[in-house]
Amino acid sequence: MIVAIDIGLKRIGMAVSPDGKIALPIAPILRKNRNQAAKDVSNALKDREAKILVVGLPKGGSSEAEMERRIKHFISLLDFDGQICYENEAYSSLEASDLIDDKRDGKLDSVAAMIILERFLKSLKTLWHRWANILQ
Repeated sequence: MIVAIDIGLKRIGMAVSPDGKIALPIAPILRKNRNQAAKDVSNALKDREAKILVVGLPKGGSSEAEMERRIKHFISLLDFDGQICYENEAYSSLEASDLIDDKRDGKLDSVAAMIILERFLKSLKTLWHRWANILQ
């Protein structure tokens, strides 16, 4: 199972890929504080038997370095021994807002995580095709 997260100040959007081909949004985690959120994400990863965690990381913008530091610190709090991959989350929330109408209940955050996961899966597919062509 591959799980993706979009870390926000109020919620952590989540999405899963059970087969490495499709991405599905799941319920977000409400964030009361950093430790509670890390525990809840860790539990969600264990419950889903996640092997890979894809984390949205903002690229570009004036606060890129600070956001990367904060996100990586949060990830260090997780109880997870699988593979951690970072994926550019640029404009994922904007894309998500184009897909859904109700943005108040946290669905937006999980749809953004789904978009991040779709980008990751697409990059895996592209990489696989490149290797397949080289090996032929």
